[in-house]
Amino acid sequence: MKGILNQVITVLELTFFLPQLLLFYLTNQKEIIINDVQKWVSVFEWKESSDLVNLLTLNSRNKEFRNLYYYRISKGNLLARIFMKIVKPFYPECSSLFIDPSCNIGGGLFIQHGFSTIIMADMGEDCWVNQQVSIGYKDKTGRPKIGNNVRITAGAKVLGNLTLGNNVTVGANAVVTKNVPDNCVVVGIPAYIIKRDGLKVKEELV
Repeated sequence: MKGILNQVITVLELTFFLPQLLLFYLTNQKEIIINDVQKWVSVFEWKESSDLVNLLTLNSRNKEFRNLYYYRISKGNLLARIFMKIVKPFYPECSSLFIDPSCNIGGGLFIQHGFSTIIMADMGEDCWVNQQVSIGYKDKTGRPKIGNNVRITAGAKVLGNLTLGNNVTVGANAVVTKNVPDNCVVVGIPAYIIKRDGLKVKEELV
């Protein structure tokens, strides 16, 4: 009985979010949105289902995903952007997560928690951002450029006109203000390299 009740609740929940699916059909950003959906489903290790069902489920359960979804829609065609303005009040975003609309972000971005998180940088594909992360300007010289498969963990700050290479991990609460090469793990304030290409090191950033 409990299982049937849960199924009914799920169906009603997804039905309520059907306008989000119409928004998907209107946009020209379908491919990158599906890329995001597949990344989130992979992280959550959900059982196999259709991408569209997963899209509705993510929208219904994860406000952080909604922020990313609206960001994708905002990068697309005018009709979808107009419809987004209509539906957005009924499906609010995570209020403590900010993704700057001027950013260019590759597919597969996963945001584990949106609490007190700012993303203001161009990012590659398959990146991961945790809670209380600040990515953005330090001054007027520019903002970060972030490669593919980069993970920025809880409380970290990546600030200024710098580049994070591919396959970089920024440790919790680290403060990065200088370029980080590919395949590195950085920690500390100011950040320094503790692993490069899988080998333990201790190197300053330059």
